[in-house]
Amino acid sequence: MKQLAAWRGDTLLLGKVWLAESATERMQGLLGRPPLAADEAMLIQPCRLIHTVGMAYPLDLAFVDKQGRVRKLVSQLRPARMAGCLSATATLEMAPGTIARVGLVAGEQLHWRPA
Repeated sequence: MKQLAAWRGDTLLLGKVWLAESATERMQGLLGRPPLAADEAMLIQPCRLIHTVGMAYPLDLAFVDKQGRVRKLVSQLRPARMAGCLSATATLEMAPGTIARVGLVAGEQLHWRPA
């Protein structure tokens, strides 16, 4: 699985972003993995809908479009729930509290660079 970093302009937001692109990687996602650390995330693309069935911990989510613009944010999505955004092409799954900690807001632009 490729590793990227998430940036807002010249500001590093997340240093370890795992890219899930293949069908197998997208299907597995974070299932069976330990909770994400504060500087970790998983970018699933393409992806407009997330479920947390089988998850043991909540997630913060950022739904982004093909330009990397944040279309929708969901904080602390608990296990056995669903969230989605039809205008998104990818979903960034983060540790709970990350949205507030890094100050993510809908409409801002994110960029992905090699880690």
